[in-house]
Amino acid sequence: MLLVKTIKELQNLLNDSRKFGTIGFVPTMGALHKGHLSLIKQAVLGNETVVVSIFVNPTQFNNSTDLEEYPRTLESDLELLETTGCQIVFAPNTKEVYPEPDIRKFNFGKLETVMEGKHRPGHFNGVAQVVSKLFDIVKPDRAYFGLKDFQQLTIIKEMVLQLKITVEIVACPIIREKSGLAMSSRNELLTDEQRKNASLLHKTLLTAKEQKGQKTVSETITRVIEMINRNPFLNVEYFEIVDDEQLQPVKNWNEKSSKIGCVAAFCGDVRLIDNIYFN
Repeated sequence: MLLVKTIKELQNLLNDSRKFGTIGFVPTMGALHKGHLSLIKQAVLGNETVVVSIFVNPTQFNNSTDLEEYPRTLESDLELLETTGCQIVFAPNTKEVYPEPDIRKFNFGKLETVMEGKHRPGHFNGVAQVVSKLFDIVKPDRAYFGLKDFQQLTIIKEMVLQLKITVEIVACPIIREKSGLAMSSRNELLTDEQRKNASLLHKTLLTAKEQKGQKTVSETITRVIEMINRNPFLNVEYFEIVDDEQLQPVKNWNEKSSKIGCVAAFCGDVRLIDNIYFN
């Protein structure tokens, strides 16, 4: 496994690798966990060469404190990556990725006006900036993303269409801790007691899915928010049930679209997200 920090060195390596088959790419912000490793495993199974990037992207944080506190654990990340079969780790600094400020403005329409887009203005523009830059640098055949960040995945698919990027986007399942809590780098910021209580997010979504036919969509949304907020460790920012293509609110269960419930909640100062299909 090779660690590279410059675009020039990475592209020289990839020019040789491309002769031997496809390139799989897993973009990360580090603080790696089993969820990331599952993406890398999928990439290793499907490609001759796998690149993992580790870069905490400043343009997708609309909260400077959140950026400062985001875990940075390069040394332990590299130890984990040694076990995965990936060949190249790309860990650039900010100047390498942004030699000049990126002033591009993307328009994702309705996709970015709900949920994460509504509560984190500018977030998805930053995501699109960095992912499009990384795609241009790596030029992968396939790129792997987790379904936990469902809205982000939908935005990236739309970005690929808008920019006419030739890459296959592969969606991978949510990996959970034994308690059901969706794995996230942010989980490392939770105390043991917070972590235990945060598992209520997934448990509540499961209960709501099981009771789908007994309540209207509106009643289900109200019930989920009430159940989570009843826990003194948790505070819901939003819970919405939307269609899985345009991410627009679902009015009733009879609508033909596939339906997904998405939640964001604070556990102390740590913001967590999760989702579940209601079909």
